[in-house]
Amino acid sequence: MKKRFIAPVLSATIALGLLGSCVSSKKYEAALAENRSLVVLQDELSKQKAELERERAALQQDKERLNKEKAELAEEKASTEASLRTNLSSKSQQVDKLSADLQAREARLKEMQRILDEKDRAVNNLRKVVSNALLGFKASDLTVDVRNGKVYVSLSNQLLFKSGSTKVDAAGQEALKKLASVLQNQPDVNVVVEGHTDDVPVAKGTLGMQDNWDLSVLRATEITRILTEAGVAPGRVTPSGRSKYVPVDPATTAEARQKNRRTEIILTPKLDELFQILEKN
Repeated sequence: MKKRFIAPVLSATIALGLLGSCVSSKKYEAALAENRSLVVLQDELSKQKAELERERAALQQDKERLNKEKAELAEEKASTEASLRTNLSSKSQQVDKLSADLQAREARLKEMQRILDEKDRAVNNLRKVVSNALLGFKASDLTVDVRNGKVYVSLSNQLLFKSGSTKVDAAGQEALKKLASVLQNQPDVNVVVEGHTDDVPVAKGTLGMQDNWDLSVLRATEITRILTEAGVAPGRVTPSGRSKYVPVDPATTAEARQKNRRTEIILTPKLDELFQILEKN
């Protein structure tokens, strides 16, 4: 009776044990599978974390590099702006100086132009006064004109001298004395007396002369003497001889030679004011 009872119980117990053993194994396998999945997931997450850490490090490096470049650019910008301000200030000063120099130069030019205009008026007035004083002489013997801002009184040797002579004839002396009377009232006019000859050499044995240089200079000196004796201050008059080398007509005809035998009295207003301005420049 007991054996019958024990056997079924034992069988049931074994069966229950086997059944319980079977359920734990499945859970275990499931747990193992889940664990393996979690390990795989953990590995994947670890890889992703490592990748993110690398990316984060790279981004941090980029950020530091960009911050450094930003700081360098800011420093360069500040330096450039300071340089530009300095250059602008320097250029501004240069412009101001150039502007001041230009204004000063324009003022000097205006002053020079004023003096030149006054000189031109003085030259034209002088030409009129001289022309009026010498109206009685023939145009072939005496001319008055303006050249290069100067008044030229050209007197033919026919009016002044006999051939080869250095003594002025009476008609020539009259013309020179009239000119001297005008020059006495023109104290700011310098006078140059230029003697000119033709290309015919002086006659051999002419007293005190070797060539046309001597003839032109001696004639100029004689005219200078007449002007100064008539009242023109000697310090204003300069005699000079040009010989045959500044002809009016380069031809060798009798007519050309007659034109070339002449004395030119050159009247030049003093330009002291103008020279002072030029010296300042």
